[in-house]
Amino acid sequence: MGRLLGIAIKHKKRGEMHELNHTQVTTTAGVADDFRGKLGDRQVTVLTREGWQAACQETKAELPWLTRRANLYIKGINLHASAGRRLIIGQLQLLITRETDPCSRMQEAHEKLFEALNKDWHGGVCCRVIQDGVITIGDQVVITDAP
Repeated sequence: MGRLLGIAIKHKKRGEMHELNHTQVTTTAGVADDFRGKLGDRQVTVLTREGWQAACQETKAELPWLTRRANLYIKGINLHASAGRRLIIGQLQLLITRETDPCSRMQEAHEKLFEALNKDWHGGVCCRVIQDGVITIGDQVVITDAP
């Protein structure tokens, strides 16, 4: 079983990331007030602490998780090859649709970060919301097979 360590949103493309303690996540809007929350397979992005730490270790840089620009930061869940599975955080249910591909912003943050995130799903996953829920830092996170 894992834990939710962080929640973040951005209000516009390339905008500054803002951390939240709790938020609503819906099938129609994704993470409330997030720029990218529209319907689709990349409605919510999730990063694991383990993947982020591995990428930072490879780059020999200590970077805050917000550098990755993901919506949710979790620990204790292995997301490697998890497409098609579900993440459950309280009442919220997310369908993992694919691995998150690093973008050029990662290269701008650190010269080796793009390459490090491209290994073993270290960059996290993209998800679609399949059941609305309110989430709070510290909530339990579970990964299950889709029914």
